[in-house]
Amino acid sequence: MKKLLVLGVGAQGSTVAKRMDEEPSVAEIICADYDEKAVNDLAGQLKKGKALRLDASKVENIVQAAKDVDLVVNALPMAFGRIALQAALKAETNYQDFAAADDGTIDWVEGIKKMLTETSEEFKKIGKTAVISTGSAPGLICVVARDAMRYLDACENIYMMVYEGVEAKRFLPFWWSPEVAYQDMSDTAYAFENGKITPTEPFSKPLYVKFKGMDDEVRLVEHAHDEPVNMGINAKEYFKGAKNIYFKYGGVGIEFAQPLYRMGMLSNKPVEVDGAMVIPRHLVLKLTPPAPKYHDEIKAILDEGLVSDTGAMVVRAEGIKDGKKVRVESYVYAPGCVESFEKTGLTAETYLTGQGGALYTKMFVNDKIQQKGLISSDMLTYDQVDYYLQEAKKLEINVETTVEGL
Repeated sequence: MKKLLVLGVGAQGSTVAKRMDEEPSVAEIICADYDEKAVNDLAGQLKKGKALRLDASKVENIVQAAKDVDLVVNALPMAFGRIALQAALKAETNYQDFAAADDGTIDWVEGIKKMLTETSEEFKKIGKTAVISTGSAPGLICVVARDAMRYLDACENIYMMVYEGVEAKRFLPFWWSPEVAYQDMSDTAYAFENGKITPTEPFSKPLYVKFKGMDDEVRLVEHAHDEPVNMGINAKEYFKGAKNIYFKYGGVGIEFAQPLYRMGMLSNKPVEVDGAMVIPRHLVLKLTPPAPKYHDEIKAILDEGLVSDTGAMVVRAEGIKDGKKVRVESYVYAPGCVESFEKTGLTAETYLTGQGGALYTKMFVNDKIQQKGLISSDMLTYDQVDYYLQEAKKLEINVETTVEGL
């Protein structure tokens, strides 16, 4: 029987906790957050829940909370990533997070490489496993990309494409944290090009795609994400020697944020305005409505009606099979915003991310992850991919794959 510590009880953490509450192999779920009301509310909804108010800004606090725990699930903001990871090592337990963290002291790409080497060795020494980047993208989309490799003998290009077209009638540019959105949209993006991890300009290198089930062609651009870095590092061993790997993103948030980026409004550098120093991004954040997270709040938005409730998550892999050029295209089908809310009280964004992460947790608690050390979410065996996708179907997350000659 497993004992879990879930750090952060927002949409992702609470989804993991609720899913694991259904697992026979789980005995206890410690729900930890600085927000005492939130942890009490969540623990009260669970059969196996225990509430813990926790200041996760200090390693020793997490270490204490993780005593005798089998797995730490980090669903906190990325700023806590390094703290939570080090705490899991000190507590000598397994670890899972939703996105690779930046430790703030070294280049982000070099930090990922260090985690996959030095930190991995530290986890191996204690006989434990850490899996990073386990949400929807990264996470679910990495499983789909890994699955696509079955259909290729050699891979040339991988395009991971996400389009988020859910638009409310009220002004609501983002269905997730605006702070995270603006950070991602102003950070240097990365692609894996010609066998090398390469920095790219945010919003650059547009790709125009007409997805199945959508009337119009959409625009996808470069966007800071883990996948090209993690998968680029693992290209030879896990992705049939892929030469080029891209993450392309589009939708309502991109179209809203790009003009702000071009104006310098997403900058953290102070500018003088009428004699006062102003940080542009702080002003933009102040004026941007927060993402809805409470049931009544989401319901009110949906009751007003949506302008659109569309989206796409597609992996396109190109390469060689039996001496011929082929394209493997995998579509992820999942509940839309209205359907997600009707099923779970969550938005489509938080549903897919939370459920995607919970599937990795399910693998942990049912002993499906045997690797020791630190791995990224794309480093699964084909048996693990099969298990993940099989369990995803039970949540109405389905993958449809086609293979065609080029």
